[in-house]
This record gives sequence, structure tokens and C-alpha cells, in this order.
Amino acid sequence: MTTANTARAASAAGTRRDSQLGELQLRGVSRDYGTHTALHPLDLTIQGSEFVALLGPSGCGKTTALNCLAGLLPLTSGEIVQDGRRVDTLPPEKRGFGMVFQNYALFPHLTVRANVAFGLKMRGMGKEETRRRVEDVLSLVRLSEHAGKHPAQLSGGQQQRVAIARAIVMGPPLVLMDEPLSNLDAALRLEMRSEIRRIHQEFGLTTIYVTHDQEEALSLADRLVVLHAGRVSQVGTPAELYEHPSDTHVAAFMGYRNLLPLTVQSADAQGAVAEGGGVRLRGTAVGADQLVAGQRVAVAIRPEDLRLAEEGEQPIAAAVAEIVEYHGRVLHVEAVTDEGVRLHLKSRRPVQPGDGVAVSVDAERALFFAVAGEEGTS
Repeated sequence: MTTANTARAASAAGTRRDSQLGELQLRGVSRDYGTHTALHPLDLTIQGSEFVALLGPSGCGKTTALNCLAGLLPLTSGEIVQDGRRVDTLPPEKRGFGMVFQNYALFPHLTVRANVAFGLKMRGMGKEETRRRVEDVLSLVRLSEHAGKHPAQLSGGQQQRVAIARAIVMGPPLVLMDEPLSNLDAALRLEMRSEIRRIHQEFGLTTIYVTHDQEEALSLADRLVVLHAGRVSQVGTPAELYEHPSDTHVAAFMGYRNLLPLTVQSADAQGAVAEGGGVRLRGTAVGADQLVAGQRVAVAIRPEDLRLAEEGEQPIAAAVAEIVEYHGRVLHVEAVTDEGVRLHLKSRRPVQPGDGVAVSVDAERALFFAVAGEEGTS
């Protein structure tokens, strides 16, 4: 049975095809450009069938890491080991990895079928085997009826599925995706997120996916690797990073839009009280170090955890609603305290620009991060 036939049979049986990769190890992988280090030594082990997302802002090193894996950039130091065999010394074509680019990189003069078959033909595969593999993979990505069309006749989402089909038809041990949805509109991005996850599962892929979109990463990945300035900030499951970010960079990428610079007034085993800019609140310290009075902290709070105070509840701040956005059943409110601190919150109650609002948050939803160099930090 062909690789694609196996995948389709597994899907039909409701099972997941076994991965062709057992384990991939990045050992001290780094990349310098002259005196600038784009990627500091990265150690990461990826298991077969995992979907790992490299997440971070532009310039954080995530695409550099992907290009080092693909063989498009040589390593400055370190090694990449696939199932006990070192592969960083091999050229890209010898690694056998599939690659999906953000600009699709399809041949405009070839049909969908010919685009997908191109790599198989370059490897000298027989016509009948090539035909079977291509038809099976086109069926998997739901493009069989478009096989005779050219890329210009397809939508952006369909072109992206052609690019994915071309990457997986070879049966690669690893698929590398570099922001593949960045050129699609919002509705297509949502649709393609589901398609990529479905294809990953049904084909038994091991996938490394680069993105700057935290929602995309949370919805797709088994594990996230958050990068900042070429260094790993945190590695963990979506739930771990969402609930327990290790620093303010991770918190910002995990949706903690409120990052408030406050000063600790008191601290105990249960947490700390901090204030500043017209805000006073109790929160939960992140990390092992005990906070102390006078210490500066950054307090991270999600907009959905910041709310209008209930009657009789002690608010953390009084503010004036400045911008109110309609998000269906919930309003997104941007409010400003008298001292200029901006607060982002969600409300199911009616709020108009100019309204005075009293704001509250539960202590366990306000995370205190010690500011580097302050007393009490390591």
C-alpha cells in the first residue's frame, strides 16, 4: 500500500497513521550573522506525530530556527539529530523534509496535479505510483475536483492546500511550515487552521509550524516554543503557557494585554498587594522569589479577567471608558484612570464612551512578575 493510501485507510478506520519520525533533537542549535546572534543555542526534542509551534514577534529567531532545520541556513554551532542520525550536515534535498512557505511557491504554469507530482517525478518515481500518490493526497486535502486547474484559478485557501499536498506527498518524516496562513483573510485563516490540523492528524505528520499569531498557535499545536530576541522564553503545552506564562514576553503573547507597572505595598505567602497609576490590587506572584514591599512589578491581566466591579465589591481602579468596541455579546472596553493608566476589559453590561467605570479582578487572575534587577529577584 502506498504512503498516501495508508493515510487514507487509517483515516477511514478512524485511526491515526504512525509517524515516520521517532525523535528529532536540536542540540545547542545557534545561528550568527557576523556579530549579531539571531538564534542563541536552542535545545529541543520533538517526538514523532507532535505538532510544535515556534511563536514570537518578528525578529525573534523563529524563522531562523526553521531555516536551520530545513538546511537553508548553516548552523553556527550545535547539531540536529533525527532518530540517532545527524542531519544538519546534509543538504536540504537529502533531509527529506516537507516545506510549506507563506507565499505557496507554486509553479503557475503547472496544473494542481502536476504541482503535487513535481517532487515525485524529480525522484524518478514511476508514472503509476506517482499517479496513485497524487490522487490519494489530493483526496486527503479535498482538491480532487480541482486537479486540472492552474494555481491562478484557485482561491488562496485552495492554493495553500496544494502547497501542503506537495509537501506531504513525498511521505516526509517532518513538515516545516513558515507562517502559511499569513496571506489569507480572517475567515480563510480559521478554515485552514482546521484543515492543517486535520491533515496533520490523518497523515500522521510531525509538524513544526512558525507563527506570530497566538490564537493560531494555541489552536493548532501540541506544544509551543515561545522565542524572544533569539532565546527560548518558555516551552510547554498551550494550557501551560496560557495559564502559567513564565515572563512578561510570554504573557503578552498569550493574551495578557494589560501589563501594568506597579509597586509592591505588602506581600505574604498568599500573594502581594501593589499599586500605581490609580490602580491598587492583590495578585499572585510568578516564580519562586518572595516579593517585598517597594519592589517594582509588572502585573499581567487578560482583558476577559478584568471586569466591571459588582455592587459592594472593592474595585481595583476607577477609570473612564474611552473606546468601546462591539464584539457580539461582549463589549471590549478601553478605559483610562485619572493618572493615565490604560485598562482593557470585557463587559456584558452596557458601557458608553465617557462613562465612569469601576474595575475589578480576582487575585488569582492578576499575575505579578518581578522587574529584572529589583530587590527580591534572582
